[in-house]
Amino acid sequence: MGYVDVAAVGHILPDGRELFADVSFRVGEGAKVALVGPNGAGKTTLLRMVAGDLPVKTGAVARSGGLGVMRQFIGMIGDESTLADLALSLAPPALRDAGHRLAETEAAMRAAEVRGKYSSAAGKAQLAYADALAAWGETGGYDAEVLFDTVATIVLDLPWDTARERPVRTLSGGQQKRFALELLLRGPDEVLLLDEPDNFLDVPGKRWLEARLRESGKSVLYVSHDRELLAQTADRVVAVEGGSAWVHPGGFASWHEARVARHARLDELRRRWDEEHQKLRELMLMYKQKAAYNDGLASRYQAAQTRLRKFEEAGPPPVPPKEQDIRMRLAGGRTGKRAVVAEQLELDGLTYPFDLELWYGDRVAVLGANGTGKSHFLRLLARGGTDPDPANIPVDGAKLAPVAHDGQVRLGARVRPGHFSQTHDRPELMEKTLVDILWRGDEHRAGMDRHAAMAALSRYELAGQGDQRFGTLSGGQQARFLVLLLELSGATLLLLDEPTDNLDLASAEALEAGLGAFAGTVVAVTHDRWFTRSFDRFVLFRSDGEVVETPEPVWDVG
Repeated sequence: MGYVDVAAVGHILPDGRELFADVSFRVGEGAKVALVGPNGAGKTTLLRMVAGDLPVKTGAVARSGGLGVMRQFIGMIGDESTLADLALSLAPPALRDAGHRLAETEAAMRAAEVRGKYSSAAGKAQLAYADALAAWGETGGYDAEVLFDTVATIVLDLPWDTARERPVRTLSGGQQKRFALELLLRGPDEVLLLDEPDNFLDVPGKRWLEARLRESGKSVLYVSHDRELLAQTADRVVAVEGGSAWVHPGGFASWHEARVARHARLDELRRRWDEEHQKLRELMLMYKQKAAYNDGLASRYQAAQTRLRKFEEAGPPPVPPKEQDIRMRLAGGRTGKRAVVAEQLELDGLTYPFDLELWYGDRVAVLGANGTGKSHFLRLLARGGTDPDPANIPVDGAKLAPVAHDGQVRLGARVRPGHFSQTHDRPELMEKTLVDILWRGDEHRAGMDRHAAMAALSRYELAGQGDQRFGTLSGGQQARFLVLLLELSGATLLLLDEPTDNLDLASAEALEAGLGAFAGTVVAVTHDRWFTRSFDRFVLFRSDGEVVETPEPVWDVG
């Protein structure tokens, strides 16, 4: 059985700040261990250290049993890499190296044969390819190809020979995630590290993942912000907060209560330490004063000094981490009664024609399986509808691709859409610091001086990242900042595509509170079952192309 042991691990950021210290826990015996904590506390950094992507300079990490790693970017792959590249990236190192050598020698052989099929160069290339083919077999390559074929058939309904050269970017985010998860859960590695494995999965996909994690004999360490998935799968919880970490031996259902009890216990221990420190200090000062007039008390004065010094050297117990205080002031504004009117709207290749009216103040959850057109619908609204009126142009300035459709959809009077993208694809922000973005403003958002910018960032628990570039933030920090830009832009129609995917627990609750106070209309595509409970209307994009409204959330959509 594979395991991971993390012992007294610490990490210093490039700017010299300590991210965390003295982190210790064990993952083994088939346990499913969840890493939770505030965005930016170091969960992904800790996973990268366990995976070997980052050096461990303080403390130690021990691993056994083979390590399979799914990194956070899977689901957002947009380059020219193929499924074969993705499959190899998830394979054990020896197999990965053999696969790369096989591909390189095959390409070299073909190039040499083009120049001369019977030349000496072609002969050498053929021998190198034969050696690489033998090494591929010896490292388990043919067994891996059987696994690749099984997974390609399950996820894409295609044989591996057909699917292997397909660009990963042609798969939806959910398909990318499902492909990677199937490979890892069926593969030989006994320990898995999964960074946000549920992102991009629809609810049937999340339920599939929950069932597979529960039944798997592998030891799994994972980061997730899906409260339902955590409650269903975590045997233990490692909370990364306050510059260190602590382990809750129970599941997520009892973690919050355990955290409250732990904080109360730390408060009590610190109070007692402060009281004892004060007593020892007063005793030392008393003997110091008396020893000045009585040489016979000098030894007692020295003993009191020594006792106080040792007490202080041992140090105080840790204080509870500061609770996050995220205040999202999504203001909005009054619009016409009809915020959105769709008439015989048909998204090309995705839906049949449908009618829909959304009213000012509605809270609409858009539900359905991946690939049914939900994000296309949101993007169409974000662009201002079928024939955008200048008064309905979006407030965020993001470049959105056109959406092919028939019929029409119109936005009401004074409706200004603000769009939150699931993939945070804002290339124009990547190299700018948060303070610089707020200082410059744009055509929809007034600029602000540094003091005002830091005050706004502070409300979103981002003051410490004010001088960081947007592209260097964690996924959750990026999500919070993008919500702040929507707050400042004056949007009256919020179009949110999976807004809670990367938000920590406190941030998700703050978003729910902010949306509750928002004076405007909210339309959110979501697979977050917890988050959906805060909505009052539910529009279902069915897999058969029909779009219908349902009185309650519907998750079993096939």
